[in-house]
Amino acid sequence: DAAYSESGTYLRRMMAAGVIGWWFGFGYFVAGLWWLGVAFVVGGEQFIWLMPLGVIGLPAVLALFPACGAMLARLFWSSGSGRIFALALGLGASEWLRGWLFTGFPWNSVAQSIANHTILAQSLSVIGPDALGIVLIVLFAAPAVILSGTNAAERWLMPALAVAVLLGMAGFGLLRLQAAGGVGLDFATMPVVPNVKLRIVQPNMAQEIKNNPPSGAEVLEGLLQLSDRAKGPHASGIADVTHLIWPESPFPFVLEKTPRALEMISRFLPPNTQVLTGAIRAEPVESGEKRYRYFNALQVVDKTGVTGSYDKVHLVPFGEYLPFEGLFRRFGFEQFVRVVGGFTAGTARKALNIAGLPPVIPIVCFESIFSSEMDTDIQGDSVIVSVTNDAWFGMTFGPYQHLAQARMRAVEFGRPLVRAANSGISAVFDAYGREVASLPLGVADVLDAPMPVALPKTLYREASWYSFASVMIFCLGLALLGRRGN
Repeated sequence: DAAYSESGTYLRRMMAAGVIGWWFGFGYFVAGLWWLGVAFVVGGEQFIWLMPLGVIGLPAVLALFPACGAMLARLFWSSGSGRIFALALGLGASEWLRGWLFTGFPWNSVAQSIANHTILAQSLSVIGPDALGIVLIVLFAAPAVILSGTNAAERWLMPALAVAVLLGMAGFGLLRLQAAGGVGLDFATMPVVPNVKLRIVQPNMAQEIKNNPPSGAEVLEGLLQLSDRAKGPHASGIADVTHLIWPESPFPFVLEKTPRALEMISRFLPPNTQVLTGAIRAEPVESGEKRYRYFNALQVVDKTGVTGSYDKVHLVPFGEYLPFEGLFRRFGFEQFVRVVGGFTAGTARKALNIAGLPPVIPIVCFESIFSSEMDTDIQGDSVIVSVTNDAWFGMTFGPYQHLAQARMRAVEFGRPLVRAANSGISAVFDAYGREVASLPLGVADVLDAPMPVALPKTLYREASWYSFASVMIFCLGLALLGRRGN
């Protein structure tokens, strides 16, 4: 009876920890993802009835991850400072699971809290976002022992160590940036790829217009006019540009199958200028059939036509395709993007070889949040080109959060990032995550910038496998040590 009672008490404690973790997660995700509700409005009235599922339902489901994390932490809980490491172990494991289970959704990870703090963000180049998130949980939770310690050593040792680690991160970041010219960029000495002049076009086309376009020719004509906008005496228009970058799917037609559009682009481009653009790509389901599969692509176009293409590998569930399609369509669900049958995922991430540029690692929209999927077999110099359409989310926090995540990828892999967003925020970052240039959210404009060079390597890029496992084992050891001391 005593054993039964003890097991029942232990189970109740585990469940109580899960409930606390769920409520914490629910508040965290509602506060961080409420702006998803805007997507149910800007796409038209068709999806408004689904808004509660996005604003409340998704956070409720995502909160199951920290709930499980809290229950795992409870297994190793102790009354001393070891519980800080038990918490980091549990939440770190749950965050890692959130990043890949059911295709993954690592949006607003703990590490993203320092994405825009350039000095602290340099630690991403050493251990990456998953391991750094665990370290930050330890640092942010350390002051909790101040109220529970039985003596001065117990109360102040952990907070003092946390401050020391935070100062160490800042010192490392400062030294790393100083060796590269300083926290702020010196444009006169910044290493750049020679003979490359980028122009990023941000058309700021409202999603309502994208869903119900006036005409394909009118949309393309407006895009071409904006691309030729004069920006000053040193950048008079398209004649000065070597690589023109348009955002994700900026026109309402299949580019490769629209000869008139390719002809308009060909006439517009100078001889040595190329366009990197988001586009819908279509191919027959089988040879000779009239049924097509559609891909969300990043394509390269010059005066001769389409010369290269990458198909988006990681699609957005419910946005670009319906998981368990037959079941969900029975209840009236459909994907947000109005493509018959939704998009088909590409088979693999591959580099694009573009004249005048190092190998280009293509990223389409949502793919920028997946650090584990970013690297390729490319060694040495390469650049990241990201195209996206954040007009779904209006003037909310969403586009800023999306940009911060893309910026982290530049630091982690030591590769410059060039980002073209339909409504913003378009930007160029160097291999240290320093901003070279950007356009604000919600404006139609063009951005001219050089192409920064990549770093030969970062520690995380060379051995990303070690960091998360090492930090988890470290936390597990200290959590177990803390339990032994109880």
